[in-house]
Amino acid sequence: MVVVALGAMAQSADKLYEEGKKLYDEKKYEQAFPLLKKAAEKGHKKAQYRLGRCYDKGHGVEEDNKTAFIWYEKAAKQDHAKSQFQLARYYLKGKGGISVDKEKAAKLLKKAVKGGSKSGKEIEEELKADAAKGDEEAIQLLELLKH
Repeated sequence: MVVVALGAMAQSADKLYEEGKKLYDEKKYEQAFPLLKKAAEKGHKKAQYRLGRCYDKGHGVEEDNKTAFIWYEKAAKQDHAKSQFQLARYYLKGKGGISVDKEKAAKLLKKAVKGGSKSGKEIEEELKADAAKGDEEAIQLLELLKH
């Protein structure tokens, strides 16, 4: 029993993340959450983002926008584009008790999109597609990118 516990503790952040992501993608949020949390606590930026999503959407845990913001922020500081995008959304809307700050939103959004990552390009393309469908938030975010 002790050996198993030690083995689980010694698991790498990458392995924990991969196992957690697989379960998350299968919509097994309650099983994914503890694995993602362990990886996130070890500093894994993708796990931090995914944990933020769990709190943001109430996947495997009670919805908590303030905690989601904290995890997105940790990943964003490691140049994780999707986390920077989520923070931009929080600042645009004033979500989770965060004050509306369009300057911060624009700065984060530009960093996410212009960072040259595959995720950044995907974010911009999704925003354009959503804006074309009349999504008001996407229109506002694209407007921030222009300034």
